[in-house]
Amino acid sequence: MTTGPLAVYKDLCLDAGDLGRAGRFWSAVLRLESHPHHDSVVRLEGADPQQTVWISAVPEPKTAKNRLHLDIHTGSVAELVELGASVLDDTLPWTVMADPDGGEFCAFVRAEPPDQRLYELVLDANDPRAVATWWARLLGGRLTSDDGSSWALTEIPGAPFEWFVVNPSSAPKTAKNRVHIDVTCDDLEALLADGARLLRPRDGDIGWHVLADPEGNEFCVFTP
Repeated sequence: MTTGPLAVYKDLCLDAGDLGRAGRFWSAVLRLESHPHHDSVVRLEGADPQQTVWISAVPEPKTAKNRLHLDIHTGSVAELVELGASVLDDTLPWTVMADPDGGEFCAFVRAEPPDQRLYELVLDANDPRAVATWWARLLGGRLTSDDGSSWALTEIPGAPFEWFVVNPSSAPKTAKNRVHIDVTCDDLEALLADGARLLRPRDGDIGWHVLADPEGNEFCVFTP
């Protein structure tokens, strides 16, 4: 019997109150081309399909800290501020910032930033080891920890980032995440049996299933 990840990384999705402004900002930050998909969605594209980022307009305002956020490579904090970001904390080895919609992200200044500006995804979890282990079964890759507190996945098949980091947080999840990933999967029942929760099945309005991980973090699953 062969074993492997339950799903394959597909793409990244962001919610935004101002679709046009968010599309322009993240297109510039991530060095991706922006393409209107329809009135409420913008698609950002890179050289590879896995670099695709979908930005969707949502009516509800941001009310809670993002439990899943992006870390990015950049040449300078100043260039991000010029694009519309704001600095939240500059006392760390990286800079905590907010995009024009208020969504938190972290900027890592590099002397020579790589072309692929998305560095890692970072998830807050009440039980980081359990959550990271669960995502490792979902996406594959190599699970590691330097201190037993934070855990990280690397070498995720098809992922356009270096790390998926899970950090400890005592805060409860109080609102829908405004950042999530999409995956493809041949066996939805296997995901459910492994601890995922079905929030909304595919129907006449959406062509995917909306699920949540064991701590309630949403992700979307595309099945045959």
